[in-house]
Amino acid sequence: MPMGPGVGVEIKNLSEESSVLDSLAFPVIVVNSDNFVSYVNIASEQFLEKGKTSIIGNTLEQVFNEDSPIISLVNQAKMSGYSVFEHDVDVSSRLGISTKASVHVSPLLDDKDKVVLVFHLHGAAKQMEKQLVHRGATRSVTALGAMLAHEIKNPLSGIRGAAQLLEKIVDTGDRGLAELIKEETDRICNLVDQMSVFGDDGPIRREQINIHEVLDRVHALAKAEFPGTIIFETNFDPSLPMIWANKDQLIQVFLNLVKNAVEAISDENGKVIFETAFQRGVSFTTPESRKKIYTPLLVSITDNGRGIPEDLHSNVFDPFVSTKAGGTGLGLALVGKIIHDHGGVVEFDSDSRGTTFRSYFPIVDQPILGEV
Repeated sequence: MPMGPGVGVEIKNLSEESSVLDSLAFPVIVVNSDNFVSYVNIASEQFLEKGKTSIIGNTLEQVFNEDSPIISLVNQAKMSGYSVFEHDVDVSSRLGISTKASVHVSPLLDDKDKVVLVFHLHGAAKQMEKQLVHRGATRSVTALGAMLAHEIKNPLSGIRGAAQLLEKIVDTGDRGLAELIKEETDRICNLVDQMSVFGDDGPIRREQINIHEVLDRVHALAKAEFPGTIIFETNFDPSLPMIWANKDQLIQVFLNLVKNAVEAISDENGKVIFETAFQRGVSFTTPESRKKIYTPLLVSITDNGRGIPEDLHSNVFDPFVSTKAGGTGLGLALVGKIIHDHGGVVEFDSDSRGTTFRSYFPIVDQPILGEV
């Protein structure tokens, strides 16, 4: 990102207060009279996924999009000399962040040319809260899957066997009907098999793994399956700590997300981006325990496809909810279940410009759900 002439600008009388601002959980950004960023706290670095040296000295237009509503809010606060507050603002940035937040913009009391921006992020929190509700849905599917496996597959085997016998004795013109019975029986069996993965088989087998081993495998599989049609990019933090995980299950999770991403892309300029990062302070409390679960390790899968219809946002992790014609709606439900089994959580942002799924995991020295 190019650096503007505001590089090195410092806030007067903020040296002592900076430690206080750095302890805040929400992003705080200060800009000068020319809209150059002169200060960011630690939460802002995490929010923008860039260090302060890469942010300070750039204009708001360089950090956020040129048509960002944040620019007009800042200008409004400067012209009026009063604080401005707006709820549910699109805070998409040039750095790839796409989310909604409440934004409070206030001129500094001792320097009206400088403005403080405070962001109250609620998109991720809402998604995580929804994810906790979705877990109840997957538990109900667990019982349903077990019932389907035991009570439906047995008679289906009998139906298929009868169709095979009929195929041998009926006239040539009727054999197509026997074949149709076999094919439809196989299709139902495949659906039941997909449901059976929700069965509660007890604690999963985990070991210490590097998340990049999983993502490198998924990246290689994706390039092999979609050669030349999609651009796959990686932006990994090589210093990430280990996590307790079942490698095969996580490969399945991220393959599902990547396949969904590819299917959402409709033009020749399709791109899927794999990213990892370490985000301090990310935690949530589950209904199963009063203790906070710390999930600092972040994996993001981003595409520039058509996005998820807004009317499905609140139910996208529920079983049988699908954005694809003929889809079973089990893929994202399975993603949510496996990540939950690993003590993590998954959330997403989506609009007409694309979709980002973010998965948060605990690291080896942090508490996780279930047994190891």
